[in-house]
Amino acid sequence: MRDTADLQAVLDGATVDPAVLALRPDYRALLLAVDGLEPGASDAAGEELLQRAEASARAALAAGPVEELPHVAAWREAYRAFGAKPQRTRNSLEALLRRAEGGLPRVNRLTDAYNAVCVLHQVPLGGEDLDRYAGPPRLVRATGEEAFDTASGGADVVEHPDAGEVVWRDDVGVTCRRWNWRQGRRTQLTDRTTAALFVLDALDPLDDAALGAAADELVAHLQRSGPDVRVARRVLRG
Repeated sequence: MRDTADLQAVLDGATVDPAVLALRPDYRALLLAVDGLEPGASDAAGEELLQRAEASARAALAAGPVEELPHVAAWREAYRAFGAKPQRTRNSLEALLRRAEGGLPRVNRLTDAYNAVCVLHQVPLGGEDLDRYAGPPRLVRATGEEAFDTASGGADVVEHPDAGEVVWRDDVGVTCRRWNWRQGRRTQLTDRTTAALFVLDALDPLDDAALGAAADELVAHLQRSGPDVRVARRVLRG
């Protein structure tokens, strides 16, 4: 198991390419590296959290359409900035908010927690299996040659991002396409994950206090999953 210093070392290597910040100088990423997690299937604590998130989404959407929520609108503009069509490839926050009325997915203990926090705090949030990650996390504009492992029609396939697309990657390939749209299968969280990397993405008008509050709630939930949970955090900004 990694100690806190080891986890912090993982985060110390993380970078955001200046070409990404040129698109959105207001961008910030709050990274959490966590070890000592007790993995498992969806449970009662996660169910309560998801139900709270679903109620929060219904309240938020009662006043108007999802695309008019301030942080969703900001992410739509960010997608347009690198050539993506937000009505076709929705950021993870918008995608979950749209699913909330019919019920958020129940996947596993870790995924349920970060999906719920994403909706509750209206911040895009992704999770990766840290033991399957290779090298430091980097947010870059893709060349178009990077590998991205996913599934299509029930079969495993390797795709490639568009040139100029904003992606998270490690030394092996892309771990998340279009900033926070779709995560790869190689590093996805599973029922066996004991160490994870979480990425919380923020644009104005979401401020640093709100971003920190989302991270605090996620950490509090993760720490309830076992007695030996260790956490390091870092904020990346321009």
